[in-house]
Amino acid sequence: MTSPKRLISATLLAACIGLCGTAFAAEPDEPKNSDLNRELFYQLLLSEIYANSGEIGDAYLGMLDAARKANSAKLYERAVEMALRARSGESALDAARAWQRAFPASKDANRYVLQILLGLNRVSDTLEPLKKELVGTTGKERITAIDLLPRYFSRVTDKPLAANIVEQVLATDLTSPETGPAAWSAVGLLRLNAGSVPGGLEAAQRGAALNARAEEPAVLALNLMEAKSPGAEALVQRYLAGQPLPEVRMAYARRLIDTMRYSEALVQMQTLNTQAPSFADAWLVRGSLELQDRNNVAAESSLKQYTQLVAPNEAPAADGNETSRGMVQAYLLLAQIAEQRGQLDEANAYLQRINSPQDTLKVLTRRAMILAGQGKMAEARALIRSAPETQAEDARAKISAEVQLLRDHKQLDTAYQVLAAALKQYPDDTNLMYDQAMIAEKLGKLDDMEKLLRQVIAASPDYHHAYNALGYSLADRNVRLPEARKLIEKALEFAPNDPFIVDSLAWVEFRSGNAAEAKRLLEQAYASRQDAEIAAHLGEVLWSLGQRDQANTIWGQALQQQKDNETLQETVRRLRAKP
Repeated sequence: MTSPKRLISATLLAACIGLCGTAFAAEPDEPKNSDLNRELFYQLLLSEIYANSGEIGDAYLGMLDAARKANSAKLYERAVEMALRARSGESALDAARAWQRAFPASKDANRYVLQILLGLNRVSDTLEPLKKELVGTTGKERITAIDLLPRYFSRVTDKPLAANIVEQVLATDLTSPETGPAAWSAVGLLRLNAGSVPGGLEAAQRGAALNARAEEPAVLALNLMEAKSPGAEALVQRYLAGQPLPEVRMAYARRLIDTMRYSEALVQMQTLNTQAPSFADAWLVRGSLELQDRNNVAAESSLKQYTQLVAPNEAPAADGNETSRGMVQAYLLLAQIAEQRGQLDEANAYLQRINSPQDTLKVLTRRAMILAGQGKMAEARALIRSAPETQAEDARAKISAEVQLLRDHKQLDTAYQVLAAALKQYPDDTNLMYDQAMIAEKLGKLDDMEKLLRQVIAASPDYHHAYNALGYSLADRNVRLPEARKLIEKALEFAPNDPFIVDSLAWVEFRSGNAAEAKRLLEQAYASRQDAEIAAHLGEVLWSLGQRDQANTIWGQALQQQKDNETLQETVRRLRAKP
């Protein structure tokens, strides 16, 4: 039986021979001796023994000395690794620089020097290693290397200096139509990371000026849009007017969705579907947006197009394979459409195609909606409650799903009681507080609603939905309008393009006698989101201005999509009844 000591020795022996690069002749019967002499072999073996014993400092010194004696790149690299293992950045840097001096053309040695300098936060010393990193690269290889530069500096503290260093390194590239757009984009991203939004925009503009068809400045501009840079979106749109990559148009659409500019995002998806019909994700996003606008026929067509593109490459869930994220979303939405159409067997068939443990609650909630629609509310609630809780937030997600089920089926008292019990268990949960406030309003418990919303605002000052809900409630009751305006304007600070908050501000204007401004705001909100309540308000303002044909047209369109909306029904009934 082989002893542990012999096993360790054999392992170390193999490591030492491997580090010295044992060579063999072409013929297996004629081995060529290694350059490893007795003294060097002993030194390597001792270093590895030190390393295995945790004496990394001694191991590093021995290995570095052996590397110099053997002039071996492998041994230099091993010395660097040992120093890094000992968390000695300076020793690792010494070993990497010694390796670099011994092998000046080594890309690996230079890359180690660069990475260690960055790890030590010595940004000012990275100029030469960065230049060497790019030496000899041309064309697409150089552009790829340039694109990677901002990642190198993601953790350094002196980000303005990082931007300056990279700009110096890329000096010759910044004037090149071939590599300039990528170079300016790298500089711009580093400037943006350093907090200079204007500097980032200037870089994006200069990169686009070199080549309007290059995608890098457009991608930088998308980041600048997130930073709310004026002028950034114009750069993106200019790029999209040419022959853009589908991924860039998709990224722009997602940015529009993030800022609640839904109608514009839909136009981008329609354009992408025309330009690149096989780009599957665009059909999924388009279908989601169409369903949000209650355009179920168009949504179903788009979602089915997505599944047709993706399904051939998707392993069947029936064989135990997990369903991809996109297909889960598509099947859930298709099930929702089928359910709303009353085709419950089809809805269940879509749900049966989903095998995704992380989406179990979503699937069960959709099944519960189907049961509730059949009058089986007790079974529906029990199904949601039976969902497994694999994460800490699952318990609260189940409560929210049950409350939504009860709300959709007008069981508001029960929903209110469920939330009251939940808040005893989770007294600091602002989402549950907000949900209870919204149900309190429906039940006419306005004092409770206001108290709950103010608790939400106190606990989470950036919870913009609470500001909007309280402000709208005041405006709708035509009371405390100055306070309502302040609350809604505060909500708009957090979500400037939210069509529902714009609708609330319009309602304050209308209640304050500013019908023309209310009309402008409501047209803006309705263009972004074809929602029944926004349509009800827009129609009422138009009606008050004597534009009754336009009001009826807006209401008619909304009633086709959301005929059961109570606000819309009440508005139409009330105003049409007037002489």
